Amino acid sequence: VQLQASGGGLVQAGGSVRFSCAASGGTFVINNLGWYRQTPGKEREVVANFDRVRGIKYGASALGRFTISNDNAKNTVYLQMNSLETADTDVYYCYGNIWTATLGSTDYSGQGTLVTVSS
Repeated sequence: VQLQASGGGLVQAGGSVRFSCAASGGTFVINNLGWYRQTPGKEREVVANFDRVRGIKYGASALGRFTISNDNAKNTVYLQMNSLETADTDVYYCYGNIWTATLGSTDYSGQGTLVTVSS
């Protein structure tokens, strides 16, 4: 299974960015899929997560500004980030826990994408 993320880039404070994260590769069941962000030397922070059973969870910094949605047919989740602040500048990673017959439930992570919010 592979996670392919797209989106991010440079945006002005107050602007918006949209991410997508698509899972592909064989037969699988997505248990959860979402994003975390992490600056080198700092702890990982969960931004938003869509869980098949538990539903949606947002990190404290995302509440009221970010929205996660999913398209089951495309095995894809989307993250709409609005009202961006300079503090949101970070590297964002798509991650998920996905079940396959060969490996069982396994954690996966995609390549990081830099979001830079300018003042």
